[in-house]
Amino acid sequence: MGDATLGAASDYSDSSPCSDRGTWRLRLGGHWVVVTEVFQSYWFLAAERQKMFFRRVSGELAPWTDDAILAGHRFTNAYRASDRVSQYLLQHVIYDRARDVHDTVLRILLFKIFNRIDTWEHLIARVGEPEVSCFDHEACARALDERLEAGERLYSAAYIMPNPNFGFSRKHHNHLALLDSLLRDGAIPRIARAASLQALYLELLAVPSFGSFLAFQYAIDLNYSPHFHFNEMDFVVAGPGAIRGIAKCFQDTGGLEPEQVIASMAVDAAAHLNDQSTPFKDLDGRPLHLIDYQNLFCEVDKYARIRHPERSNGGPSRVKQRYSPDGRPLCLGYPPKWGLRWSAESPSRVG
Repeated sequence: MGDATLGAASDYSDSSPCSDRGTWRLRLGGHWVVVTEVFQSYWFLAAERQKMFFRRVSGELAPWTDDAILAGHRFTNAYRASDRVSQYLLQHVIYDRARDVHDTVLRILLFKIFNRIDTWEHLIARVGEPEVSCFDHEACARALDERLEAGERLYSAAYIMPNPNFGFSRKHHNHLALLDSLLRDGAIPRIARAASLQALYLELLAVPSFGSFLAFQYAIDLNYSPHFHFNEMDFVVAGPGAIRGIAKCFQDTGGLEPEQVIASMAVDAAAHLNDQSTPFKDLDGRPLHLIDYQNLFCEVDKYARIRHPERSNGGPSRVKQRYSPDGRPLCLGYPPKWGLRWSAESPSRVG
């Protein structure tokens, strides 16, 4: 644990130091690239964050790491689906009971637009379970007005949510009107008919205000459900944070586009993950997928702000969210189709 430097990179085959201090030329996924010391921090972060996850699962008390940056600041898990909000989505929004594809799409989008558990629970308590047949965006807006006027936040800080233009002064009214428009113009059935992960992404990209980053994140969330069965290794979109992370990890990507860099990381992951102090322990036999590598680039962008401030590339300069251990019991449940021991249809309390 502790400091992550590129010293271990000299052990890789087909690698050599460059004339610029702190950079190495190596082969990644069959391509010659030039990496910085942040590249090794990427693999350290993936391995150490996963160790922290399993230490918590096994019931150990915090802190779950000796790395001061990871112990003191909030970072997502190595596996996106292990994060608290994703776990809630799986257990309480998607797999709490069986639903048809249209209701499932509506529920996932409604939850993810706000991406806050307390906002969702307030809506359910005031308006009831959302269904395509009786979705009342005005009643939902009034319920969220109550919460906003009580001084509560409606949106998660994880994503920047653009305000769609539906003529309302309050952003949540516009988002709820957007969902209503998706029901009226046939967009939800079109989303439900998507034949690939990329096609699902493109349908979501066509929704006003979503943009490429949100459209891809929502495509992954929809793909967690029992109604979509796309391979997460088939398609990826690099978000702004991932692009900043790539720029910190690589001085030269050898002409690879960000999505190609992410795919190349997956090709050679085993060698880099197993080069850590202890071998990487995967998620019950499930390896990291492209969405996870993408998210890890977002996280190493944050990690490098403290560990490698000299690699600043014009993005944010500090990690805003401090970490405080959550004393609540950990309950795990993943998409049943993944075949893991922890199923969202019957979540398991651990730790």
